[in-house]
Amino acid sequence: MNPTVESVTKKIIERSKILRSEYLQDMEAAQQNGPHRGKLSCGNLAHGFAACTPTDKQKLTLLNEANVGIISSYNDMLSAHQPYESYPDKIRRAVHAVGSVAQFAGGVPAMCDGVTQGQDGMELSLFSRDNIAQGAAIALSHNMFDAVVFLGICDKIVPGLLIAALRFGHLPSLFIPSGPMHSGISNAEKAAVRQRFAQGQASRDELLEAESSSYHSAGTCTFYGTANSNQLLVELMGLQLPGSSFVAPDSLLREALTEYAAQLSTKITAMGADYRPLYKIVDEKSIVNAIVGLLATGGSTNHTMHIVAFARAAGIIVTWDDFSELSKVVPSLTKMYPNGQADINHFHAAGGMGFLVKQLLKGGLVHEDVNTIVGKGLQHYTKEPFLENGKLIWKDGTDQSLDLDVVRPINDPFSPEGGLSLLKGNLGRAVIKVSAVKPEHRVIEAPAVVFHSQNALAEAISSGLLKRDCVAVVRFQGPKALGMPELHKLTPYLGNLQDQGYKVALVTDGRMSGASGKVPAAIHLTPEAVEGGLIAKIQDGDLVRVDSITGELSLLIDASELASRELVIEDLTRSYQGMGRELFGAQRKQVSGAEQGACSLFE
Repeated sequence: MNPTVESVTKKIIERSKILRSEYLQDMEAAQQNGPHRGKLSCGNLAHGFAACTPTDKQKLTLLNEANVGIISSYNDMLSAHQPYESYPDKIRRAVHAVGSVAQFAGGVPAMCDGVTQGQDGMELSLFSRDNIAQGAAIALSHNMFDAVVFLGICDKIVPGLLIAALRFGHLPSLFIPSGPMHSGISNAEKAAVRQRFAQGQASRDELLEAESSSYHSAGTCTFYGTANSNQLLVELMGLQLPGSSFVAPDSLLREALTEYAAQLSTKITAMGADYRPLYKIVDEKSIVNAIVGLLATGGSTNHTMHIVAFARAAGIIVTWDDFSELSKVVPSLTKMYPNGQADINHFHAAGGMGFLVKQLLKGGLVHEDVNTIVGKGLQHYTKEPFLENGKLIWKDGTDQSLDLDVVRPINDPFSPEGGLSLLKGNLGRAVIKVSAVKPEHRVIEAPAVVFHSQNALAEAISSGLLKRDCVAVVRFQGPKALGMPELHKLTPYLGNLQDQGYKVALVTDGRMSGASGKVPAAIHLTPEAVEGGLIAKIQDGDLVRVDSITGELSLLIDASELASRELVIEDLTRSYQGMGRELFGAQRKQVSGAEQGACSLFE
C-alpha cells in the first residue's frame, strides 16, 4: 500500500474508534433473531402482505424465502431516473424466478439540479439529501425486508439513499443503476454556446438547441459531474455490480445486469449461508477507496460533503484533511468534462472501471481486502460484464487504456496529484478543484468584489462592470443561510472574464457542483457568513489571495483593521418563502457546517 493511503486509513480508524464501535454494536443487535417480520404480530404482518398473491403470502408467512424491498427515486422529469419506471416490475419478475418475493417499499424525491440551477428551488437541493435519507428510512421501518435494492443515480439522491442504507446496515443492500444517455454534441460545443450566450452573442433559441442536443434522451447526463461521480464511487465501494455503472439504459446488457442484481439480493440475506450485510461492506477502507477514486478521476466537489455525511452514518469520521493528504499522492488518471473534453461514455469505452481499478490497485492506492456485494476483494471490480449467447458473464478488463487522451495508466498519469485541494487561511477552510484549472491560473491575488447573490455577480459581468482583475466573493450562500445552492450559473460568466485576459477567482460559502471548471473557485468556505465567518467582513477592494499550490486562502488586510470591522448581516427573509422553502426552517437551524457534511441528521 502507498504509505500515505495507509496512514490516512489508520488516522480515520483511530479517530472513529468510539463512534464506529457504537455503530457496529447497533448493527449486530439489529441482525439478531432472523427475519424481522417474524417479530411482527399477526395484524402487522397481515397489513404488510395484504396486497400480495396467496403464494407470496405463504412464503412471507413461513419465513423461508427472502423478501426484497425496492426503494426508488423514479420520476419522469429526471432523465437519469426515468428508466426506473419499469424497474420494479423487472425486479419482481427476477426475484420471483428464484422463488423469493419483492415489494416496492417506497419512493423518494429526486431533484434535478440541472432544472433548478439558478432558480429558487435550488435552495432545497442539498437539503433534499437528508430528506431522501429520512424517506428511505421510513420505507424500511416496517421490518418487512431481508434485503434492499436502491434505485438512484444523481446528485443528492445516492448519498441520501446510502445514508439510510447504512442505518439499516444489518440488511444486504445493492444499488442498481440505469446508465448514461448516449453522447450528444461535444462538451466543447455546448460550453462555447453557453459562453457566447453569456456575452449576448447567442440567442436563447440557439442556447436551447445546444442544451437539447446535449441532454437529449433518457439516461444520466454524460459529463463527469456529481451523478456519474456517484456511480463511480458506489461501484468502487463494492455496492454495484462490477462494470455496471456506465452501461446504456437501452442495451440488453443493462437488462441482464438488472436481473442479476435483483436475484443476487436474495442470495446474500441472513436466511442463507452467504450473508453480506451492508455494515460489513462499508468500512474505513472502503471509504478511503471512495475518496481515492474521486481524486484519481477529478470527481465532483460535492463529495467533500457527501462522503463525510455517509461515512458518519456508518460511524466513520472523515475530514477535509484526509482528502487533502490523499490528493497529494493520488495521480489524476482521467480527463472527462469539465476536466477534459471526453464524456463518461468515452471513459467506459476506453477501459472504464475495470481498467481504473486495475491501475489503482497496481499503484497501491486502494485497499484490495474489502468486502463487496459479489464477494471478498476489490479484484472482482477489475472485470467487466458481457453477454455471450444470452448469458451474463464477466471477463478481465483491459490492461491498457484504449484512449490515452481519456484515461491513463498509473505510471503515466495526466498529473502526479489529484484534482482537489484544501485551502486554509484567516478566511477559514475551503476546497478547490484544480483539475480543469490551467497552471497559470492556480494562484490569484486580486481585489475583492463582493456580492450576495450569483445573479448580482452575473449581471455585473454581463454589463461590463467587471473588466478587471478580481476575486469575486459571493457570500450568504452556505448551508444555514440558503441551504448551499450551487452557483454553477456563474461558470460561463467567470470564464468569459478569464478569457479576456483578466485574473479571476471565486470565493464563496456556497457550492459550484461537479461542474467546477477552469476558473479557480474556493468553495464550501467554512465558517459561513451567517455563522460569523470572516467572509462577512470582506469589503470591495480588499486584497484576497487564492493559492491552490500552497493551499492559502487569505484576506490580505491589517489584523487591527479586520478586528475593528463589523460583520455584515444580510436579511435573508425573502429567501425563506416560496417554492416550499418555508418548510425547511428546522433544517437550516440544525444543519452542520460544510466540512461536517452540511448534514441535519446527526447531533
